[in-house]
Amino acid sequence: MKNTPYEIFGEYREAADFKAALGKRGMYEQNRINERFYIGDQWYGAKCGNDRPLVRHNIIKRIGDYKMSQILSNPLTVTFSAEGVMSAPADYRTLSSAGYKNETEEINSVMSALSDYYDVTAERVNLTMLNERVLRNAYVTGTGVLYTYWDPSVSTGLYADAEKKIPITGDIACEVLDIDNVFFADPYLYEVQKQPYIIISSRRETDDVLREAKAFGADRITLRMIENGSSDGKITVLTKLYKEYKADGSYTIKSVKVTENAVVREEYETGLRLYPLALFRWERRGNTVYGESEITYLIPNQIAINRMITANVWSAMTAGMPMMVINGDTVPDGITNEPGQIIKVFGSSDEVNGAVRYVSPPDFSANFDSSAQSLINNTLTQSGANEVALGDSRADNATALMTMRDAAVMPLQIVKNRFYSFAGEVSRIWADFWITCYGKRKIKLSDRKGTWYMPFDSGRYRGLIINAKISVGAGTVYSESECVNTLVTLYEKGIIDRRQFLERLPDGIVPDKDGLLSENTDTEADYGDGI
Repeated sequence: MKNTPYEIFGEYREAADFKAALGKRGMYEQNRINERFYIGDQWYGAKCGNDRPLVRHNIIKRIGDYKMSQILSNPLTVTFSAEGVMSAPADYRTLSSAGYKNETEEINSVMSALSDYYDVTAERVNLTMLNERVLRNAYVTGTGVLYTYWDPSVSTGLYADAEKKIPITGDIACEVLDIDNVFFADPYLYEVQKQPYIIISSRRETDDVLREAKAFGADRITLRMIENGSSDGKITVLTKLYKEYKADGSYTIKSVKVTENAVVREEYETGLRLYPLALFRWERRGNTVYGESEITYLIPNQIAINRMITANVWSAMTAGMPMMVINGDTVPDGITNEPGQIIKVFGSSDEVNGAVRYVSPPDFSANFDSSAQSLINNTLTQSGANEVALGDSRADNATALMTMRDAAVMPLQIVKNRFYSFAGEVSRIWADFWITCYGKRKIKLSDRKGTWYMPFDSGRYRGLIINAKISVGAGTVYSESECVNTLVTLYEKGIIDRRQFLERLPDGIVPDKDGLLSENTDTEADYGDGI
């Protein structure tokens, strides 16, 4: 495959043209409109003047925020396993220090360790915040993209030698990409991993691109070509990821980075077996790789609601402060709306009586306000965000409310399933990086016994096919209170002891829980547990 700057930019423009023609307005324009409606800029372009208030009742944001919070309310855990290897529970802390009996035991121990290491990595890259941004992009534009890449500048605090003179650097990093900047070889191919190539566009500082090109051995001519292609101190850079097949049918992912006139980084082997991009689509758009936004089809309702409420407000203002007609011959000085104003009037009594009068506004239908409210309620209900789901309804007890809420959020389960699939794809991409790029190093693990580092040699597991299973925890409003009540019941029945009770309390329930656990341990050591 030839990957000159000219050819890559040709592929980029072809993919951009497809996006520009997608849908009624094209993807780029529709995404801009959706963004404005989501943030509340809903009268943009309407030539209504600035003399009267233009009311916004933003149901689009309320629906989106509710659905995104519901998707993120359930905590996820990841369990890795190796295909073709019999799985069995493994205490990786004990096995890694005592040695493995066989290969199966070693692989199971490492998979168990990677399952815990996922949480460590998720905390380091702030995956919670990244997921929020992916969900927001998906709700607004139809597609959220999480890009994982290798950052050689990341410090690990580890060393390759006992003298601590050779630091181990480099680790995975993540970035949320706008779908406007991601281009696929075949837009009609839904599966990302089946794409022949993927192009990522970015607008970067020219000096930053020049430094990168120098680091990868660019000559003076190349640097000058990069600089000449700059405008306003910035330049467009395309990163192309593509598959290179071998004679046996297997492939690896290669990459090249270019500007329109020069190569920033020559083709290089990533070693990965998966494209490092995970996509979450809010709704499927036919057979295309791009998703569809719910906002696109809520906009007509939003416009109607804003217009109806604005008309209602204008009517109330007109009735409360009606227009006044004055006779300029009998009221030469004019009048204002100031209360208690003394008006000087000239002329006869008939002329005085007709000097000032109010213009009665037309009667406003009493059903207009109820029609606007009905449209709001119907839009919320049809979008799966009714009063029960939003918490506006009342229930006699927590159980009844939970039952009502579960029934209300059931239609959202399909979107949740797509998000769980996205989370599983992210997990497999991370595992691909771990066994490809880590080499020999220690990986940080945390459990009840504390934080420790386990030796890890990625070369031993490079041939494994790693699968990721996503488990979804409970995430109801009453989960913490139910958890505490359950723990209290177990403790009162003697099923768990005090330490087990304290360890499992949700964070924030008891201040300084770790200190209390330490004091409880000291007390048990001095007096026994029979106090």
